[in-house]
Amino acid sequence: MTWIVAYGAAALVFGVLDAVWLGWAGKNFYRPNLGELMADSFRMGPAIAFYIAYIAAIVWFAVRPGISGGLGAAALNGALLGAICYATYDLTNQATMKVWPVQVTLVDIAWGAFATAVAATLATYAATRFA
Repeated sequence: MTWIVAYGAAALVFGVLDAVWLGWAGKNFYRPNLGELMADSFRMGPAIAFYIAYIAAIVWFAVRPGISGGLGAAALNGALLGAICYATYDLTNQATMKVWPVQVTLVDIAWGAFATAVAATLATYAATRFA
């Protein structure tokens, strides 16, 4: 039951945070910076695959250590996981694409660290409190 609660809480928190962020940043940050690199419409399939896998990674790499090590451990591991995962995407794009703004990379890495830390911390809290 612990892992179901942790996964559900991480999915809820990360999903809400990312929906709010992407709702604002899509038109106000990404479109102005990336322009024609962006697809005309959102593709649900790849997004769902990402969220399923990423939430599992949050639970395994941040919530699991947080259950035994406390909320600080969950937050730290979440921040590190988010920064590394988002850096992998953005730095690979910077290395392989003709145009990939440094400011997009920096903002994405910061966002990944923040959102993942918050999701991991709250999921750890939910798992230890309600499971």
